[in-house]
Amino acid sequence: MPPGQDSFCCRPMSDFIRCELLSNDAHPLATRFYRNHNSGMKVRSRHQTWVIRDPEIIASLCLQPMDRGYWLTSLLVSPGHRNQGKATTLLSHVRTSVSGPIWLFCNPTLQAFYERSGFNRCSDLPEALADRLARYQRSKQLMAMRAGSPGSGF
Repeated sequence: MPPGQDSFCCRPMSDFIRCELLSNDAHPLATRFYRNHNSGMKVRSRHQTWVIRDPEIIASLCLQPMDRGYWLTSLLVSPGHRNQGKATTLLSHVRTSVSGPIWLFCNPTLQAFYERSGFNRCSDLPEALADRLARYQRSKQLMAMRAGSPGSGF
């Protein structure tokens, strides 16, 4: 495995799913994945970008470092691979791979999904995220959620 990459294999049901941390050099692959699925997400060098491949990228999750934790800026699974546990696997792996809280903004219709993945609704956001959420809520219905990484004390 190239330097700067980490992987994790987990076994939901009967499939092996490998979660891989992309190196910065591979970020354009994730940006292309988002673009191919009509997302405006652009992977930045500051992001930790985790993917699942089969053999191409079929799911991607981006974390941005934020106030001793991370902001989950995107989670996307390609349509043909949805409802197979890929997003749950990525979230579970990331929660065990980083230390500190992980915050996200989501549409309220996704609350139950994120709660099953260990996130809870929250109002105690770092100032930069609270300001951003207030701006986003002017045009979208969003809620903030947070999960602590196992053993982080959050």
